[in-house]
Amino acid sequence: MGTRSSIFIRQFVIGLGFLSGIFTAIGIDPQQEVITIVGGAVASVFPDPQISSLFLVLPTFLLIISLIAAYRKGKLLGLASVLVAYCAGIVILGSIAISLLLLTGAVVLGLVATNRRLLKNVMP
Repeated sequence: MGTRSSIFIRQFVIGLGFLSGIFTAIGIDPQQEVITIVGGAVASVFPDPQISSLFLVLPTFLLIISLIAAYRKGKLLGLASVLVAYCAGIVILGSIAISLLLLTGAVVLGLVATNRRLLKNVMP
């Protein structure tokens, strides 16, 4: 099991931020594709409109839950690191150097956000 910082970096900065930014940059959303496939299968078995409407709002609920979890782990600085990682993912098709610089900044922000001793030294 990893430390609190490494888990936050892998799950939220890389997973939620950077990979989401890459998927946005190339124009696909794998989560939406999976939900569409599962929603179609469920709708064919249970043709109830209320169940179908659940699959319309599910991506929004999943995003909100992910952002709340990122906030709980890293507070505002942690959310900022996820946002910077998202920007790094979007920029990767334009400039790999800028993307790597932004991703490095996001990782550093994520480390500071989850390391309480370091955070006390940085912020008064």
